Amino acid sequence: MRAETKGDLPPYFNINPDEALGALGQPATTAGFQSIARACEAGRSDLAGRGLEESGARQLRRFSTWEICRYLIPVAQGHFRRVLKQNPDLPQGISETASGAKWFTFDEVLRLKAHFGSEGSKSKEYLPYRPKGQPAKMVAVANFKGGVGKTSTAAHLAMSAALDGYRVLVVDLDSQGSMTSIFGGKVEDEWQTVFPLFARHYAAHLREANQRRADLGEAPVPLDETLSEALTVSAADLVQKTHWPNIDLIGAQLNLYWAEFQVPVWRMQARGWKLWEALTDSFERDGLLDQYDVIFIDTPPALGYLTINGLAAADILLVPLGASFLEFDSTGRFFDMLHATFGSIEEAENLAARALGRTELNFEWDAVRAVITRYDGAQQAELSALMQSYLGSVLSPHRQDFTALIGQAGEQVRGIYEADYRDFNRETYVRGRETFDATYAAFKQLLVGSWRRDELADQAAAQSGAA
Repeated sequence: MRAETKGDLPPYFNINPDEALGALGQPATTAGFQSIARACEAGRSDLAGRGLEESGARQLRRFSTWEICRYLIPVAQGHFRRVLKQNPDLPQGISETASGAKWFTFDEVLRLKAHFGSEGSKSKEYLPYRPKGQPAKMVAVANFKGGVGKTSTAAHLAMSAALDGYRVLVVDLDSQGSMTSIFGGKVEDEWQTVFPLFARHYAAHLREANQRRADLGEAPVPLDETLSEALTVSAADLVQKTHWPNIDLIGAQLNLYWAEFQVPVWRMQARGWKLWEALTDSFERDGLLDQYDVIFIDTPPALGYLTINGLAAADILLVPLGASFLEFDSTGRFFDMLHATFGSIEEAENLAARALGRTELNFEWDAVRAVITRYDGAQQAELSALMQSYLGSVLSPHRQDFTALIGQAGEQVRGIYEADYRDFNRETYVRGRETFDATYAAFKQLLVGSWRRDELADQAAAQSGAA
């Protein structure tokens, strides 16, 4: 029998203690964390800088005639060219060669969409559906398990909606700021995040409570400097433009996590403060629901106060997860926590509402869907089918495949819709787009259906009132 050698053994046997000590390095200290953070920041700036203009700003690429006619404006290329020739005042695009294809900025694409929407065939959908008089729909993308594709899904849905012609606002509630990075946001401190909206909402409640105290002859609770300053902030002050002409951003950064500590302190000081209404009330009061068509809310991977606000504000809830036992199990626990959390809020509020004869609180969402991401049909078909059998209509039947295009786009800190198809094999690009286009189509069906339900309900209410 051949004697075993060191090379035949697993690598965790016969580790030399002195060699291990030599490779260990010096003990880590708190100051060392700062050095690591600075190294990551320098590397991040380097990576992000590869997608920037010379001015230091992110720039969205141009779109070719082929791409516009295939994905953005449903018209034949020949007819598209004839319309441009007949309307010289419309954007004409630029060619990189004397006889090459025409390329257009996305601003120009939006102008062309508007032209076809007003002058083109009424049987085609040049402009996306948005019923008049209806507010924007808010969409929360959430799961308390990290690594499920939550931010990527939210970002690509925002880009899809923008390409469709919707006016989009992206709200980053995650202090890690990944969504903010995707859209090139710059956030110096928590006062450029949603934090001041929470502070303003609490300060407004405190002022009302102080008025009641004054009526009873009681001493008011003073507003500190933070609350006083927050009263001067509007949601519009927090909105940043992005390199997408119809996507705006309310960004996040590490200091936003402070809200998870400050909000419960305020809640303990004022038990009557409806903290879960902070985002909803702020966006409605400051006109964001009229200014935008769709508002995407990217939540932290935890069911904290920021996530609760994002979920309470949402009309549509999307829960990404992978087709694995652990992610299926974790997602079930997530829904269990949602039930417990929102159920406890309703129970506490309705106890007082019934005593005072007021309308009871009942949280409601237009739609809730789980979405399988990073799907590998060769290995996960059986498990995803099992998940579908248990979740039924709650699990979207569309599976978001993982393709080479998705991986390469992620490495370059950009969404797949920002990638120039000339940088990829054409088949890879088309396949990569197909999976995200299908994800958006499934979402858009929820969006359109929920708007239509609201529209019909308003019409029925108007008819009933007229009668």
